[in-house]
Amino acid sequence: MQHTIPLYQVDAFTDRPFRGNPAAVCLLRQAARAEWMQRVAAEMNVSETAFLHPLESGWQLRWFTPTTEVKLCGHATLASAHVLWETNRLRPSASARFRTRSGWLTARRVPTGIELNFPAKPTVAAEAPRGLAGAIGVQPRFVGRGEFDYLLELDGADTVRSLRPDFAQLAQLPVRGVIVTSRSDDPRFDFVSRFFAPGAGVNEDPVTGSAHCTLGPFWQERLGKSQFVAWQASARGGRVTVRVEGDRVLLGGQAVTVLRGTLGS
Repeated sequence: MQHTIPLYQVDAFTDRPFRGNPAAVCLLRQAARAEWMQRVAAEMNVSETAFLHPLESGWQLRWFTPTTEVKLCGHATLASAHVLWETNRLRPSASARFRTRSGWLTARRVPTGIELNFPAKPTVAAEAPRGLAGAIGVQPRFVGRGEFDYLLELDGADTVRSLRPDFAQLAQLPVRGVIVTSRSDDPRFDFVSRFFAPGAGVNEDPVTGSAHCTLGPFWQERLGKSQFVAWQASARGGRVTVRVEGDRVLLGGQAVTVLRGTLGS
């Protein structure tokens, strides 16, 4: 492995520094050991650190929280594509292609920022596991189970914003995380959400691209349309555009680089 490795920190799903969701992006020349990547992610201590290295047909991309590797991450993919264009590793007109544990994912530049092409992750109605309502502190209108997460529809945006979950209880659930959502009370947005994943080492993720792969199909069914503007109502907050196209979800957002440096191996 090279002695120094380019390392960036990018705020994703925002056009302003210190908002949205911070992701670290580590540019490797070749594959690295998972144990080393996990230690770097723990050192960076943001919700996800992305590690990518070039392939003949694109880039290999892996994502790690401070405690574990994950199968799908939107904001760190958006951050990775942003870095590739910003550092001229990709031409402005070229799409970014990433080989991941969720298959090939792509990103392209659009007039409003960056658009990610991700797999849809719909839910099916499910019985709430024991302790879920108590851990969230409210009774949900709807409980769904997706590939990665539970999704809870709540009775209003104020309820979503005011939640103070019991993270220790949530960490016991056999899923990556819990999405809570409701219709928006702000006419600029169709729905709001928050995302909690203490079992994956992230109590609350500020803006979660992959959760919108579940939220898109959910709200498509309820609102009767396929395009949305969403707000993730964490303390940092972030705006995500969502378009459902069959079994794919197109996620749009902006990104801002806030740190540039090198990592000693």
